[in-house]
Amino acid sequence: MSAKHPVIAVTGSSGAGTSTVKSAFEHMFRREGIKAAIVEGDAFHRYDRKEMKKVVDAALAQGNDLSHFGPEANLFDKLATLFKSYSETGTGEVRKYLHNEEEAEPYKQEPGTFTPWEPVEAGSDLLFYEGLHGGVITKDADVARYVDLLIGVVPIVNLEWIQKIHRDTAQRGYSAEAVTDTILRRMPDYVTTITPQFSRTDINFQRVPVVDTSNPFIARDIPTPDESFIIIRFRQPEHHDFPYLLTMLKDSWMSRPNTIVLPGGKMGLAMEIILQPIIHEMMENKRL
Repeated sequence: MSAKHPVIAVTGSSGAGTSTVKSAFEHMFRREGIKAAIVEGDAFHRYDRKEMKKVVDAALAQGNDLSHFGPEANLFDKLATLFKSYSETGTGEVRKYLHNEEEAEPYKQEPGTFTPWEPVEAGSDLLFYEGLHGGVITKDADVARYVDLLIGVVPIVNLEWIQKIHRDTAQRGYSAEAVTDTILRRMPDYVTTITPQFSRTDINFQRVPVVDTSNPFIARDIPTPDESFIIIRFRQPEHHDFPYLLTMLKDSWMSRPNTIVLPGGKMGLAMEIILQPIIHEMMENKRL
């Protein structure tokens, strides 16, 4: 843990509410005048897009599973080293994964490749990570150890599958059968690597639909935020003012002594109300 160089990690699966999370943190950083060093989890994949296809095909040919969720396809040691280095010195090595033509064009590279490793830009107030593995612990790497504030953002698994099937068929041209095969291939890594992180988070935001998602493989559409609730679980409830939060978050209630429930469309507002005081305190401690 570092007072001078704090590390914030938001960990969650694809489709968990990335745009909402980014917008909420941008608002908080702007209000606090914070310059954040932004790190995307995809930058710590082990293989670029073409290499990943080859190693997945080779693994499948041998009857093995390999996915972006698991340690074999990621550089968890490099991610832990970055967090440790930043927490101690305010710097470390980062790179970018270029998802598409727009991101790749300035670097004159192909989409699906990585930029070279380079130092974190000087003068940042904190490091902000968003990706799949901000709270990972394996036998070879402990990423979670160096995180000052670990936030989980995750839909229930059936909703996650619905979102993936709709996104990959509509935007990426995959068949529903191919996407289902990918979900099944990822499942061992999802169980052993992804889900344990959500027991380590300081605060967890889980989206739960209130429509029938019992068979995600035939769902015609993705449940909207207004068709959902957000379940917010606090690891240390004694550190939070629940009467104040319930007053500020209209239509919210407590389902357990450490859990608030609120309408799905209010996740961004809830994140700002809950996290702004924590980030403000981080910056105050940094100035001491």
